[in-house]
Amino acid sequence: MELSGEYNIPAPKEKVWEYLNNPDILKKSIKGCETLEKTSENDFTAKVKAKIGPVSATFSGSVKLTEIEAPNSYVINGEGKGGAAGFAKGSLKVTLSEKDQENTLLSYSGNSQVGGKLAQLGSRLIGGAVKNTADDFFNKFCILVSDSSSEESNMLNKDQSDKIASFSIPYWTWIILLIVAIAIILSFFV
Repeated sequence: MELSGEYNIPAPKEKVWEYLNNPDILKKSIKGCETLEKTSENDFTAKVKAKIGPVSATFSGSVKLTEIEAPNSYVINGEGKGGAAGFAKGSLKVTLSEKDQENTLLSYSGNSQVGGKLAQLGSRLIGGAVKNTADDFFNKFCILVSDSSSEESNMLNKDQSDKIASFSIPYWTWIILLIVAIAIILSFFV
């Protein structure tokens, strides 16, 4: 299944890149995410509960970031397994481009495969679930990025060094979460 989409994120590109690499922000943005852990510099694991149509499962997945060109793009390679519910794997190219000083365009394209009970649900149902999951992720992500603007002003006034240290997490963490979320969704629909 081919995947592609674009989202306007109301924040500067550097801030979006930082937040895409913050595991706490990513975990809050992924519906049903129970854990998100970095296992090496470019590898992550996650556990996500998801329900697609009649299929409900907890998926365990892994993600590897490659072709990293900070703060512009990277490729997310991931796979997830949900026991009897099935599996999903895929690859996405994520690109950030500056629309203006206050807005960033995030574009992604790639492909995925699903198997097991999810594969029996059909591509139309899976495609709809993937779109809804991506929309949910980016809606929550945009809220977290926007809400941080007022918090950032307060934090900078109180302790600028603490804020900088709190966002030193690599960007590939976000990519892994996105891949895991997509893999989970795909595994429910295929």
